Amino acid sequence: MFITSLSLKNFRNYAEETFSFDGGINVLYGKNAQGKTNCAEAVFYLCTGVSPRTGRDRQLIRHGQECAHIAARAETRFGTVLLEADIYENRREVRVNGGRISRNADLLGNLDGVYFSPEELRMVQGGPEERRRFLNVSISQLSKSYYTSLVRYNKILEQRNALLKNRDLALVFETLPVWDVQLCRYAAEVTLRRAEYLEKLAPVAAQKHAYLTDGAEKLVLGAEKRRGGTREEIEASLLRELSDNYEKDVKLGFTTVGPHRDDLKILIDGAEARVYASQGQTRTASLAVKLAEVEIFRELTGEPPVLILDDVMSELDLARRRKLLAEVEGIQTILTCTHTEKVLFGRAVNKIRIAGGKIKR
Repeated sequence: MFITSLSLKNFRNYAEETFSFDGGINVLYGKNAQGKTNCAEAVFYLCTGVSPRTGRDRQLIRHGQECAHIAARAETRFGTVLLEADIYENRREVRVNGGRISRNADLLGNLDGVYFSPEELRMVQGGPEERRRFLNVSISQLSKSYYTSLVRYNKILEQRNALLKNRDLALVFETLPVWDVQLCRYAAEVTLRRAEYLEKLAPVAAQKHAYLTDGAEKLVLGAEKRRGGTREEIEASLLRELSDNYEKDVKLGFTTVGPHRDDLKILIDGAEARVYASQGQTRTASLAVKLAEVEIFRELTGEPPVLILDDVMSELDLARRRKLLAEVEGIQTILTCTHTEKVLFGRAVNKIRIAGGKIKR
């Protein structure tokens, strides 16, 4: 799958521009703070319905304007797809092939995207919420049932947490088991899908990491906690965990166990990467995971996703730049950088120069 065109109107610093992309490497280049990352962000927004940079859609609207518009036309193995989003201060309207959709689940899977930027190092260096976010965004694109279960799980979790703040303890202890049965139904689906995804991702990430490091280091990914192999076993295990933590949850006023608290282990040569990895090791591990993500998308959907590499080359040495370019062969890649001659080694690519939110031809 690949994008053929992207139109932006009043999006970030763009007044109105239309980009034409090739199926191979597309390089957005220019000085810093000109709008290269904003273009990359818009592509990923149409893939997932969320920005990789902010949780507030209104920040995507150009200053002084009331609405931002994004549209992309893409070619997939099922044919041409047109994705559009109108973003307002407190709402948005998303359309697929002209038809308005009310659920984000209906956007997912139309255009798959893998996004990598220096901020993505948080997946390794940051807290558990960053690694959960990575899993949620990636798996949701591949599985609508996962996304739907995650949404329902979070809604029930919110209600359970509200109950835990009630000072009528008799009511709390009487009602918790009712909420737990509903919570665990969706929690089991989320946990199972994460385990299945990691089972596929981990060996490929280890392979990509070995390639990038010439076999000098070993990367291991895995779930921090295992709750059984079947949905029924996971559900029963979660019910026990919740029950065992009733008093703790009531005391703290929130649910202390479950998929919303789980973590992903990332080890480099047996050491926890979050604690011991250097900046260079962190960058290489993050990139290996993203390249593995591309391969999993290709395997499960039958075609590679759009790969978005925002300001990655400047942080890699020459050897790893060459390796990365070899890895993205045959994949539509949208790459941002400041100087093309320093990162492309004479490759023929689609170059687009950006200055002040405008394409300079």
